[in-house]
Amino acid sequence: MTFLSIFLFVILFFFGCEKNTPRVYQGYAEGEFVNISSSQSGRLDKLFVRRGDNVKYGSNLFALECDNEILALQQASSALTAAQSTLNDANKGARLEEIKVIEAQLSQAVANSENAQLQLNRNTQLYNANALSKTDFDTSTAHAQSTQGKVNELRDSLQVAKLSKRPDQIKAQEAQVKQLTASVAQAQWKLNEKGLKAHGNALVFDTLYREGEFVPIGGIIIRLLPPENIKIRFFVPQKIAENLRIEQNVTLVSRADGKRLPAHVTYISTEAEYTPPIIYSNETKEKLIYMIEAYPDVKNAPLLHPGQPVEVSLDPL
Repeated sequence: MTFLSIFLFVILFFFGCEKNTPRVYQGYAEGEFVNISSSQSGRLDKLFVRRGDNVKYGSNLFALECDNEILALQQASSALTAAQSTLNDANKGARLEEIKVIEAQLSQAVANSENAQLQLNRNTQLYNANALSKTDFDTSTAHAQSTQGKVNELRDSLQVAKLSKRPDQIKAQEAQVKQLTASVAQAQWKLNEKGLKAHGNALVFDTLYREGEFVPIGGIIIRLLPPENIKIRFFVPQKIAENLRIEQNVTLVSRADGKRLPAHVTYISTEAEYTPPIIYSNETKEKLIYMIEAYPDVKNAPLLHPGQPVEVSLDPL
């Protein structure tokens, strides 16, 4: 075999190996944690979870002392009930018993008025026949007018008694009810903040307080890691990054057991990273790398753990 033949064989061998070499890059798993804290301060009465637990949607996470919030809610609710009762009473008018008293007085006044009118009719005939004096006739006329006036007065009183209070008073009371309704909602919100529930399935990555400790406002009590928040970060050369696209399918290979998992690219860094110090030139261009982020399927995400090294193949599974 000539030297030229051997040289060509070596060249073809290396090119063939390079062509068949899979495009695999080193990376690691990373978690985007959800920090659970309360907007209210207080002593941690109960911690319902432990580090490493898997919680489901609606599961209790923790409870702070809430005696003061319960009393505030009861006070606001009582004030709202009283204001609502006052508003209802203002819309009703007088009580039924009061209306019945006025109706009885009106019935008596009508009877008196009818009797006075009959007497006036008889006295008018007698007066026309010169059988009644002018004084008695005037007295009878005044009495009939007086009893009719009493009837008119009681009818107006009955109508007013059935009316509600003045519109301005009702509007003021309605505003009071709205204000107290907001106070009840605020008190309920503060009470709810003393005990939070999980908003979705997640892993309890860590707990930062123990029962009995005082938690300040905004203090992180629990760190959750939902499966959809587990991602992979890996780095590729510039030429590879230029050919990648968002939503491109890749394959994750665990270094521990070699398990292969599908994933998709969600982020391609717009800034190059490199090992310092280098001066950019055509010769050092290959040293530039770009960070890529990819997310596995939610069902496979729990198989990965933050910090776990993985290999990423750009060839889909």
